[in-house]
Amino acid sequence: MADATLVHGLAGGGLTGVHHIGIPVRDIERSLQWYREILGLTADFVEIDEGPEASRVVQLENARMRFAFLSAGNTIIELLEYEHPLGRDFDRRNCDVGAIHLCLEVADIAHAHHVLTERGVTFSTEPVEILEGALKGQWCCYFRDPDGIQLELWQRAR
Repeated sequence: MADATLVHGLAGGGLTGVHHIGIPVRDIERSLQWYREILGLTADFVEIDEGPEASRVVQLENARMRFAFLSAGNTIIELLEYEHPLGRDFDRRNCDVGAIHLCLEVADIAHAHHVLTERGVTFSTEPVEILEGALKGQWCCYFRDPDGIQLELWQRAR
């Protein structure tokens, strides 16, 4: 169990928000093109990181990676292509521990769904309104990027 003092200390005094979400991808150029053409997100920069310090930070021997930051409102999406070591392809289901998804908030989910469908995105469902509970009146739908990473559109209740 986490030390309650530490958790309270971060939430109460030191934790200021989420800086970025990191997503390993197979081919950063393909992913950058997809995120630009489909979602309209462009890279703030693309860099290479390698060497002993990088290896220690990511806990992988002889690590070499290309990474990019894409600003999405008040959050940054970091795409990482590990050139060494090569990772395994993503194979988790939504219910598997460690399977994350990135949720993108939109003002009009029907419009966003329509635009992305026209751009070739395949959704698991049409936008669905949540009818009960704490999220009543909000809308969501899921789709995947070229590497199978689960993405979600979200519209708050009006």
